[in-house]
Amino acid sequence: MSKLRFLFFAVVGVLMAAMPALAQAPAAADHVVDNSAGLKAIAAGVGFAIAVVGGALGQSRIGAAACEGAARNPGAAAKIQTMMILGLALIESLVLFALVIVFVKV
Repeated sequence: MSKLRFLFFAVVGVLMAAMPALAQAPAAADHVVDNSAGLKAIAAGVGFAIAVVGGALGQSRIGAAACEGAARNPGAAAKIQTMMILGLALIESLVLFALVIVFVKV
């Protein structure tokens, strides 16, 4: 119990000593600093990475399904290939749209 009490008072003492050190004068209205710019960049990078992973998974599934469909019905391979290319273009446009949003927001 004595160690726990000592630890408690040590933490309280450190926190009380840190309060004046963390106090800052308010920033002037004409000089506003955006401290969250780095966090915005990290969040944009993570969001774009999620979009890229989703697009890559979608494209891989389209490719696998197209190969399987062409193997099952070789006569419809040309039609399947056309539909596959259209689907791949739409998925890639969504990923590029996410890239544009990242550049606009950051």
